[in-house]
Amino acid sequence: MSVINVGQAVVLGVVEGVTEFLPVSSTGHLKITEGLMDIPVDNQAVVGFSAVIQVGAIAAVLLYFFKDIVRIVSAWFRGLVNREERYHHDYKFAWWVIAATVPIVLVGLAAKPLIDGPLASLWVVAGSLIVGSGVMWCADQMGRHKRGEDDTSFKDAMLVGGSQILALLFPGFSRAGATMSTALILDLDRVAATRLSFFLGIPALTGAGIYELKDALGAGVGAAPLAVGTIVSFVVAYASIAWLLKFVAKHSFNAFVIYRIVVGVGLLGLLATGTLN
Repeated sequence: MSVINVGQAVVLGVVEGVTEFLPVSSTGHLKITEGLMDIPVDNQAVVGFSAVIQVGAIAAVLLYFFKDIVRIVSAWFRGLVNREERYHHDYKFAWWVIAATVPIVLVGLAAKPLIDGPLASLWVVAGSLIVGSGVMWCADQMGRHKRGEDDTSFKDAMLVGGSQILALLFPGFSRAGATMSTALILDLDRVAATRLSFFLGIPALTGAGIYELKDALGAGVGAAPLAVGTIVSFVVAYASIAWLLKFVAKHSFNAFVIYRIVVGVGLLGLLATGTLN
């Protein structure tokens, strides 16, 4: 019998789709939702399910940025056989994304017992939501927002890609929040920071989903809930991406900061009173 049923998979798919690319922590929201539905957040199958349905959100990114991705990948292949093409920004950017993914892969493999165990605690989620809010607010205030996407460098990609480790180790910190905050500190504008976060998330999240698939199926999640959760997250994530890019073009991240603090404090209250375990 599946540890997650189809109805719960729909709810979790919606939560994943809405929150994956917003700087509010999809992992944190999934764990909170799982806790409210009495699903054990530290169960291996549940952890695997959360990683697998991220693939639906990644598929939404691939579709939304299809033309950009084709341009970058084409430039990369051309550069492999043509020296002159290697000076093109898209060719270099493709290598930067690959290189920037290495740190999170190494840490993810090395720290997996901690990530799936003690660090999966809702107490960690609550604390990370609040601490991450402070980081995001400071980054938005510090950043001069003067550099666009074409101004990104290898250093930018490595620092922003490396910041994903914070979200990996501290669910609630938010991968999107960590990457966007780092990009803002590096003086990228909000749209460039958001788009860079999307591109850097593609290999990391796709790899995590594929890696966890066997554990999710083998440890007690049925194929039907996995399929439903992934499809729902894809549809909802596509709409979320479109909304976020329009929002950051005209607004600061203050709304997300306030929201994260409210959720974090509320979660601490639920944990302290025993409403959630």
